[in-house]
Amino acid sequence: MIQAFNITDSRFPLALPPPSPRKLSHTRTVVYQGFDREDGLWDIEAQLTDVKTFGFQVPNERLFPGDQPIHNLKIRVTLNNQMVIQDIATSMDDIPHAECSGAPHNMHKLIGCTMGPGWRKVINQHVGGTDGCTHLREMLFNMATAAYQTLPSGQWQRRELAGQPHPEMTQAPYFLGQCHSWAYDSPTVQRAYPMFFKPKAAEDVGN
Repeated sequence: MIQAFNITDSRFPLALPPPSPRKLSHTRTVVYQGFDREDGLWDIEAQLTDVKTFGFQVPNERLFPGDQPIHNLKIRVTLNNQMVIQDIATSMDDIPHAECSGAPHNMHKLIGCTMGPGWRKVINQHVGGTDGCTHLREMLFNMATAAYQTLPSGQWQRRELAGQPHPEMTQAPYFLGQCHSWAYDSPTVQRAYPMFFKPKAAEDVGN
């Protein structure tokens, strides 16, 4: 029987403490979505917006009105089942400077790259520094996480709908050993992936 997790347990302070008196100044919103395409590929989309509550002006630039987006940027990455990029498209609907429109000119260099270990290094190699845009890179960094949330479960669903058997797991999922809940000696791994569970050594338990 799976035990429910009590978020009111004082040992696990998940809620933020009440804030000091304050007023909203800036809101950055980033949304990631994963899509199962009819042609067997996958689309991962990201959108980033920046909005301030007041008007402000960069020296020698136009006034940016409050409550209107300074940035409204979108990226769509198309992947195959092996997480290899098949296509990439960028939209920059709202930008603070006219020169920003040239920032995506190297994005096509990511086609053929794999979203996997070393993904951040790949991004910096192709669109790092002045070869790209800080905000587009930030979006790309976390698109890999959205892809990992989309593809394995989506592939599982595809097999379920097609009545196909699921392949035997011979390798541990990439996320094992990468966070507290998915430590190899965690009860989470023992429940979900018992074949990869590694209990703590006796000397570690005693410490």
